[in-house]
Amino acid sequence: MQNKPYLTSNEVAALLRVSPVTIRQWSQKGMLEAEFTPGGHRRFMIHEIERFAVEHGISLHGSVPNELRILVVDDDDRLTRYMVELLQMVADESEINLQVEVAVDGFDAGAKVFRFRPHIILLDLLMPGMDGFEVCRGLKADPVTRPIRVVGMTGFASDENVERIINAGAEACLNKPIDQDVLVDVLGLSKKRAARTVSR
Repeated sequence: MQNKPYLTSNEVAALLRVSPVTIRQWSQKGMLEAEFTPGGHRRFMIHEIERFAVEHGISLHGSVPNELRILVVDDDDRLTRYMVELLQMVADESEINLQVEVAVDGFDAGAKVFRFRPHIILLDLLMPGMDGFEVCRGLKADPVTRPIRVVGMTGFASDENVERIINAGAEACLNKPIDQDVLVDVLGLSKKRAARTVSR
């Protein structure tokens, strides 16, 4: 990692491929122990980051994990097919082993989370039955599923909806149709890819 014995919140976020806000939330909830500078800034010891990574199956070697499991949760069949194709293309260009599964609603997602054990969930906000806000709150309320990265998706990206899903524990909210460059940035994958598009 680095020669110094500690990392800043931004450095830890880059290492674990999440946002700095997520790191602060994990720290506030006691999932990641931090020390504080006299100025009130968090500092994370290397051994603490390594412990967290081991417990949650996160690789700290390289900027991209060797294997990535993503669960796409959306009741729009056309969009989920597009997302699977887009994710596979991004994975091919980033040279990682990607597994993608699809859940059609919040209840289906709940069952697949424990069987598939995704690293990341791409979650539609507005679904019949259990909506994305409720799904996200449930994931973040359970210590077992809390470390799963949640990224919201919506065709109705009002300030209120974005704020609600972030407050529920998501690290970001993407506008539909999903832009490939934005998706790559949010997932923290390599930008080493050809300039090509997926037909919708």
